[in-house]
Amino acid sequence: MSDTTATAGRGSGTPTSGAPVSETPEAPQQNKLLAQIFNASVLTTVLAIVLSMIIGGILIAATDEGVQDALGYFFARPADLFVALWDAIAGGYAALFRGAIFNYDSPTFIRAIKPLSDTLNYATPLIAAGLGVGLAFRVGLFNIGGRGQMLMGAAAAGAVAFTVQAPFIIHLPLTILAGVIGGAIWGGIVGILKARTGAHEVILTIMLNFIALYFVAWLLSTPGLLQRPGGNQPISPATPETAQFPLLFPAPLTTNWGFVVAIAATVFVWWLIERSALGFRMRAVGENPHAARAAGISVGRIIFYAMAFAGGLAGLAGVNQMAGTITSGFASHIDAGIGFDAITVALLGRSRAWGVFAAGLLFGALKAGSFTMQIAEGIPVDIVLVVQSLIVLFIAAPPLVRTVFFMNGKRMKRAQRLFAAKEVQA
Repeated sequence: MSDTTATAGRGSGTPTSGAPVSETPEAPQQNKLLAQIFNASVLTTVLAIVLSMIIGGILIAATDEGVQDALGYFFARPADLFVALWDAIAGGYAALFRGAIFNYDSPTFIRAIKPLSDTLNYATPLIAAGLGVGLAFRVGLFNIGGRGQMLMGAAAAGAVAFTVQAPFIIHLPLTILAGVIGGAIWGGIVGILKARTGAHEVILTIMLNFIALYFVAWLLSTPGLLQRPGGNQPISPATPETAQFPLLFPAPLTTNWGFVVAIAATVFVWWLIERSALGFRMRAVGENPHAARAAGISVGRIIFYAMAFAGGLAGLAGVNQMAGTITSGFASHIDAGIGFDAITVALLGRSRAWGVFAAGLLFGALKAGSFTMQIAEGIPVDIVLVVQSLIVLFIAAPPLVRTVFFMNGKRMKRAQRLFAAKEVQA
């Protein structure tokens, strides 16, 4: 065989016998990008959080008046600057701890653990919506429609809560079911359009966010629909007590049974993705839809299922807002930005069910503690938002984290093995 013939055979992927060999196309770049992000090590995630907190501390110090004053006479008394830096950073993060976990300055134990209950309360809708975004990520889909799915879930849940007269044991489950179905329909629309027409889910979900926003605003402004009777303001009636999540613990603790529902949703998503046959097909499509199609998997159907499940979970977050957090009547901004925060939670949790659960708790703690930081230390709440954004930035760029901590490939692998060994021992 001549060199030319051999080269042609190797380049075409066809053996010299002439029998064709089918090659599975590579996975789309979108799927590769998500796989790279979500296959990053736990150590990278921890270092991303640490680095974000360090930068947050620098921002706290930069906005502190004591630090700014000490800078004015640094060369006269340089020690004052370091004392001011410590007071600003330590005071800020101590206030964050007191507002999110345990307030050691409170006179009673119940008051001391109230911050923890506030954290769980803030984390509940973040967990539900984050599970929806993370589930879509596992199938290679960017679900940016959490806001619209939450709004439609809240509207559907409100329609049942305000019109159905039933005892608590029936009324609340019906309200939850209606919210999940409302969000699932809104997410399923994206799945159908994506599967049938190939339209990109990012564009679809963003546009449907606006449609949901104005549709719910219209419902809340129209008498006889979701508008509160006897008024002309775009706000719903108060949620009936039989459709509300009851408190898990007596007041002043704020955690309600919505948190238990969020735990159940986490277990369900873990089982669905990691243990069920449908979850296996979802993961296959997420890895490489071309290979999944070649293996006989209906990619379009899986895309629809994934977006419907994702929408249902976001709808559950909307139910929690309507039936657990804002029970005095909701407006068109009931989503409170949770639909977009859920993207951050899913990225931090690497789209694993229990990772999203832990990330939701972390972000709930940051939100709960930010108010205490502002009140006690005068630190802007926006700094916490910056920390959240930095966490996403560093998680989406693992090489940047390794560069900052001077960890090359060999050092990183050695540190990962050490970190994993410590996890096993714990």
